[in-house]
Amino acid sequence: MNDKDLIQQILSGNMNAFTFLVKQNQKLVGHLVCRIIQQHEDVEDVCQEVFIKVFRNLKHFRGDSKLSTWIASIAYNTSISYLKKNNKFGKQEVDESGDKQLFDPEEHPQVILEKAELKRFIQQKIEELPEHFRTVITLFHLQEFSYKEMEEITGLPEGTIKTHLFRARQLLKEKLIFVHQNQGGL
Repeated sequence: MNDKDLIQQILSGNMNAFTFLVKQNQKLVGHLVCRIIQQHEDVEDVCQEVFIKVFRNLKHFRGDSKLSTWIASIAYNTSISYLKKNNKFGKQEVDESGDKQLFDPEEHPQVILEKAELKRFIQQKIEELPEHFRTVITLFHLQEFSYKEMEEITGLPEGTIKTHLFRARQLLKEKLIFVHQNQGGL
């Protein structure tokens, strides 16, 4: 079912179609909200608020972008509003869960363990980045959005997004080099 048909089904009152939309986008919304909010006890509430806003505003979706991009922009704006409203900028908690399988089931358990530790370590270093850098890293590398889609989601100009992405990569690289040099590796 394409986006247009799905929206029409939802607007016609088909709640199964909305359930499908939620299931289709829950990883995207959850991942984005989790990267911005970082307090796990608040993430579920914010995600629910995102889908309530999607449902209420679906009739206003113009189709200028992909539906997932529009939903991601609602998730982004809802998360930022939540942080501002609750004055939770700067509080951090590391998300050790991952939604992408990095491991080959045929690999040796020690190799699997090392990859898992490396993934957790890198996620922790990403979580230490300022919110706007975490956001662009998440949108570009983890969610694989284009610059144009990121511009629609965040409302930032493409040049600013590229600058944030460059600086985020540099900061992350510096953090990883620093730890590697001071701890003799990972």
